[in-house]
Order: sequence, then C-alpha cells, then structure tokens
Amino acid sequence: MASTTLRKKEILTDILVRLPAKTLVRFLCACKSWSDLINSSSFITTQLNRNVTKHLHVSLLCLHYPDLKRPFEFYENYEDYPDLKRELEWSLFSNETFEHCSKLNHPLGIKKDYRVYGSSNGLVCISDDKLDTKSPIHIWNPSVRKFRTLPMSTNVKFRYIALQFGFHPGVNDYKVVRMLRVHKDDAFAVEVYSLSTDSWKKG
Repeated sequence: MASTTLRKKEILTDILVRLPAKTLVRFLCACKSWSDLINSSSFITTQLNRNVTKHLHVSLLCLHYPDLKRPFEFYENYEDYPDLKRELEWSLFSNETFEHCSKLNHPLGIKKDYRVYGSSNGLVCISDDKLDTKSPIHIWNPSVRKFRTLPMSTNVKFRYIALQFGFHPGVNDYKVVRMLRVHKDDAFAVEVYSLSTDSWKKG
C-alpha cells in the first residue's frame, strides 16, 4: 500500500513539474496534498532545474514605458518627451518572440520607481531607487505574483553602498548581500540575508 501511494506521488510530481508556474498556482487550491507538494522545496528545485536546463517557460521581466513609439531624438530635451510623463510599467515578455505576455503590478501596489537588484531562478530582488535605511527590500516571484518583504536591519545608522541577490547552490538557499557604510566610524560592513531562515547576519 505504501509503495502504491509513493508511486502515485511520483507520477503526480512528474506531471506537475512539467507545468508553468502560472498553472501551478491554480492547483494550490485543488487539495492540501497538492498544495504541500507544489510548495515543497524539493518540488520547487526540481521544477526550476528542469525549466532552466530545457529553457522552458522562460519570460523576460521588463520595467518600461508602455506603448513607447516615438524616438527620443525628435526632442531636444528628453524630459519633454510626452511618453516619459507616464508611469513605468512592469511586464512579462516571451523570451522567444518578445511578445507582451502580461502586465504586472508592483507586489505592494506602490507606484514609485523601483529597481531590480538581482534575479535568480525566476525570483527577483527589488527595492526603491534611493535605497536608504527605510527602503523595503522584496524578493518577488512575478510568475505567481507572490513576494516576501525582508525584515528591516537593526543597524539603522548606515547608508547603502551596494545590494545584490543570488542563489547559493552549495546550501540550496537564496541570499541577499548588502554592503553598508556605517556612520559611526565610517567603516564598511557586509550583511547577508538568508531566505531559508528569513534573517540577516553580518558577513
């Protein structure tokens, strides 16, 4: 009986792992066992590895001015360009045809400009342009419209120098690394965030 159940799970995993993330989101509500499977770290890793290896379900994330048609050179001052007075828009485009797939909203519904500070395996690290002590940092999965806001730093007397995001295959974890200049003695410091523990530590 146990072997039959295990075999059924293997077959289900083999089917689900072939589907794009957007489709999998719909199946999260099918039943608890499906939700647990799709949210498991082993399933996520397997699906990501398969998609990356075979270049499947790949999209381009772009922050752009919508329907940009006229060239800049028609204007002496680019600030006079009428389309630039509109808000920037997040969108997903096909990696193969560059066709517009879908429009995205900022995960928090914020309209101010945000920058991408790194991406890996479909996850994107974003924060605002000014990047100061009050700037929230988010790890965002645009495909499934989910995000996590990172805890704020306990070290409030600093200013940013750099912020980067990536995947550490050795520990199977996503990391955010930030370099800071501490105001107290004007020294440099490094802090590393771990997605698996949802916490910061000094580098």
